[in-house]
Amino acid sequence: MDILQLIDRLEELFNAAKAVPFTHNVVVDEDRMLELIDQMRIAIPEEVKKAQQVMAQRDRVMAQAQEEANRTLQLSRDKADQLVERDLIVQEAQRRAEQILSQARSEAESTRIDADNYVVDTLMQLQDQISKMSNQVANGIRMVQEEQMRKGSTSPEKEV
Repeated sequence: MDILQLIDRLEELFNAAKAVPFTHNVVVDEDRMLELIDQMRIAIPEEVKKAQQVMAQRDRVMAQAQEEANRTLQLSRDKADQLVERDLIVQEAQRRAEQILSQARSEAESTRIDADNYVVDTLMQLQDQISKMSNQVANGIRMVQEEQMRKGSTSPEKEV
């Protein structure tokens, strides 16, 4: 299940909770809350795996771009070597080879930047999702603890 769906379910559980009169506290179904937390624990590693897959994909794209640049560079060198024998064409061949090399490097750099931006965006979204979920879990824990403290302070004290 998607982490955002789990967060939505957690929010629905919170919204469906019964308010404690004269306080900002609510009573939540403990079993449902714990079930959602367990599902979140399972979903987070999946989100991390997705991020790792994105990074692996970026590495593959980078390797392909580098391979293409190397292939283009080798083609340029081969072409330049053949043209060296012709006096009038040598300068044009060198200029063209440099242009192809520059273009290949530019395209490889552009591809790397695009891949890096994609990874950064994806990881930032994941970080936001984890942060929101962490805040919601912390709020849930705080509410349960406050409820426990409130119940503890209103229960009759035992005599020693």
